[in-house]
Amino acid sequence: MSDCQPAPVRVAAFYRFAPLAEVQALAEDLRAQGSRDGLVGSVILAEEGVNGTIAGASDAVDGLLDRLRALPGCADLAPRVHQAERLPFARWKVKVKPEIVTMGCEGIDAAHGAGIHVPPAQWNALIADPDTILIDARNDYEVALGHFAGAIDPGTQGFGDFPEWFDAQADEWRQEAEARGRRPRIAMYCTGGIRCEKSTAYARARGFDEVYHLEGGILAYLAEIEEEESLWRGECFLFDERVSIAHGERTGAAALCPDCGQPYLVGSGQDCGRCGGAGEPGGI
Repeated sequence: MSDCQPAPVRVAAFYRFAPLAEVQALAEDLRAQGSRDGLVGSVILAEEGVNGTIAGASDAVDGLLDRLRALPGCADLAPRVHQAERLPFARWKVKVKPEIVTMGCEGIDAAHGAGIHVPPAQWNALIADPDTILIDARNDYEVALGHFAGAIDPGTQGFGDFPEWFDAQADEWRQEAEARGRRPRIAMYCTGGIRCEKSTAYARARGFDEVYHLEGGILAYLAEIEEEESLWRGECFLFDERVSIAHGERTGAAALCPDCGQPYLVGSGQDCGRCGGAGEPGGI
């Protein structure tokens, strides 16, 4: 009997807003490279950039990332990486879409128009200021698992709902800021940063000048900020096999509801917030 253990699987999640040309040809190249190297997962390409989560042997994952970094504007693409015991996806997919994260609004240039990046070490001071309008740019079921103290929950079920919600609040924020004798200051956050890049670009396109977002998203904050200094409450939902993480990037206690697929905290006494189901999950 062999003592050899299977090599761990590397999982890498990444995005980059950068103008891409000939995306169909690029998609064909990536499909071929991933199939040849045994990768699984998905990559989305659009003229605005690239977004994906891939898994496989370390060399194969690194090879695809190197290919992406060779694209114009993508040299500093920095994935979030973790190890898995088995391949978390069944297939290899590379798709070309109008957007790498679907907002549904034309003319939003996240590559050049996003808000100011705020590193995790400076985030607490920004959001503790009562003049800061703190917005969670994620979906309602993600917010239910965890959020920053004092954050506004838009209650959206998809990122495409965000622009309408934002526009409905904009005049009120302007009026409140004017009453305080200042301009509105907005700070947004999401899981890894991609939705905030676009949502802050949307805010700036709507005339808000002082707009910030958390660099690296919640994932970077939970990795870098000690729990006793943290303003984060709860767990962070993930779109991968871990379901959620807590401080120190520890795998969290969330699972997926077997009835509707939404996350809930196992052993918390709380039912699924969407369908009310409380059965033990049947798997991820």
